[in-house]
Amino acid sequence: MFHEMRRKKQQLLKKDAEEILYRGSFGVLALSGDDGYPYAVPISYLYDEGKLYFHCAKSGHKLDAVRRNPKASFCVVGQDQVIPEKYTTCFRSVIAFGTIQIMEDEQAIRAAIEKLAAKYHPQDTPEGRAQAIERDWKPLCMLEMTVEHLTGKEGIELVRQKERQSAGGLLQ
Repeated sequence: MFHEMRRKKQQLLKKDAEEILYRGSFGVLALSGDDGYPYAVPISYLYDEGKLYFHCAKSGHKLDAVRRNPKASFCVVGQDQVIPEKYTTCFRSVIAFGTIQIMEDEQAIRAAIEKLAAKYHPQDTPEGRAQAIERDWKPLCMLEMTVEHLTGKEGIELVRQKERQSAGGLLQ
């Protein structure tokens, strides 16, 4: 169902791909938009136990697209460094494929938004986060994406760098 990565040498291990999702601060959510046009939107998120969580308003383009077709992809770039003299970049990125549902259970919504709030403001107190959540609770909608397929890739320069480091370690 999903394409295999052509450049297997550049494929990240699942644990490395998940690490990018855990550490990232935003990604691009791609949905099936209006009139067959793709709809890709930069968005903050939380990755937790094989699921991605997004917050949004209770109406809008994103929700219309999810209701029309729950299949989605989500891309996060974990690293990107331009190497001008080689006309390339050192990058690490991840694409998750899955289905999105609009969360209905208030306890699950509350648990997800609390984790999301802690991710983006870890220095805040639990009371401070609770106040922020309460302030925005009424218009809040949470989406949950179950990841069905995950791929991670790194630029060939990073692969070569690891190979050189590994060979250097063998020589010692």
